[in-house]
Amino acid sequence: MQRVCFLLKVREDKLAEYRERHAAVWPEMCAALSATGWHNYSLFLRDDGLLVGYLETEDFAAAQAGMETTEVNARWQAEMAPFFESLDGARPDEAMKPLTEVFHLA
Repeated sequence: MQRVCFLLKVREDKLAEYRERHAAVWPEMCAALSATGWHNYSLFLRDDGLLVGYLETEDFAAAQAGMETTEVNARWQAEMAPFFESLDGARPDEAMKPLTEVFHLA
């Protein structure tokens, strides 16, 4: 099982709405994530907009590719894109670059 952690930056003027949207993630989005191998998926948001994501999956590239094929992901990414800084034209899910794990206490 791969443990994947990534960082993104939510615009400070969008923090409240971002929290609201994630308090009510669409059921079909949650189902698609589960079906494509995203497990133990969590997002943590700091007050300055730093977003830390964590998930576990058998194969992160395959999990991303699986979500790429879903219609619900296309809708979700289009709605979420305005919340983020520094995407440089990428969708939020394309901007998730895994951090290198340097320590794990099992």
